[in-house]
Amino acid sequence: MLDVTRLRVLVAVARHGSVTAAAHALNYAQPSVSHHLARLEAETGTKLVQRAGRGIRLTDAGRLLSERAVEVIGRLDAAENELAVFAGLRAGRLRLAAFPSALGTIVPAAAAILHERHPSVDLRLTEAEPPEALRMLRAGYVDVALVFRHETADGGRPGPRDAQAGLRKAGQDGDPVPAPEQGDLREQVLLSEAVYLIMPDTLVCGGEPPLAPAVTELWPADLARLAEHRWIAGCDRCREHLLQQCALAGFTPRIAFTTDDFVAAQALVTAGLGVTLLSGLALRAARNPGVRTARLRGTRRCVVAVRYGEPPDPPATTVLLDALERAAAGAPSRAEAPSAEVSSVG
Repeated sequence: MLDVTRLRVLVAVARHGSVTAAAHALNYAQPSVSHHLARLEAETGTKLVQRAGRGIRLTDAGRLLSERAVEVIGRLDAAENELAVFAGLRAGRLRLAAFPSALGTIVPAAAAILHERHPSVDLRLTEAEPPEALRMLRAGYVDVALVFRHETADGGRPGPRDAQAGLRKAGQDGDPVPAPEQGDLREQVLLSEAVYLIMPDTLVCGGEPPLAPAVTELWPADLARLAEHRWIAGCDRCREHLLQQCALAGFTPRIAFTTDDFVAAQALVTAGLGVTLLSGLALRAARNPGVRTARLRGTRRCVVAVRYGEPPDPPATTVLLDALERAAAGAPSRAEAPSAEVSSVG
């Protein structure tokens, strides 16, 4: 069986790029790091590091082992924390990774609920987009990952009656669509929110409006009216969603800017540099007065709390999930953006 301490040394060398830097990060003497690496190579019977100029670099075998070691060490650390909570050795420590618009809305409310009910619980937050948050969860760096995914709420295309309606005013929201559990990851849907087309408010910014001011709701097919406009894309998942919605309208968007900062995206819109799609949470976290919105029917964004492993959850994780659920339930039920026509955000 491989020694965990030596695996930690290998991970530190891979992360910091040299024996000296790894020794400093681990508070080890440099000869100690070299000794652990030599012993690990003896245990595996494989060359893990090699000279590169004045430094060293990992071999292919070393990189493979270091990647696996990250997962193993993360799970061991997580198990140690969970056992400490069960044994009552210290107050629970919770680590949550969440995407930016959740950190600006749901998470602070949940943290306040958690602190009020369980003041001894130590909550630590990390900003991460969904793919990175899930990697951190699998590696044991966080206990809960707050992620999102886009889903088709009512087909994505107008039905027989809607086809004639074309651009519409605000109507009823679709029902949340729960997703199946995925392997060793367990999900809890917290919120299903609307997605909006974000345009410049010409009454504030001037210029020609992309769509008629009375339009507060549209279908993906109606985005074809904006095929000649420039678009602003977000993170990888948001960009993929934008491309899918525009594909439903029969065109490929001309993406002029890419940013995962929803404040910056709105500023670009108000400057007349493009239009974009944003979720209700993003607008609730920060709304630029120079934009107006139109709800995009046929699609919604689900906010999901994900944890790793088999039930039951550790007690501290359970109270965090309860706080997140209460915070999400406190959000407006209709994920509408505040505007002259629509007054609430979910």
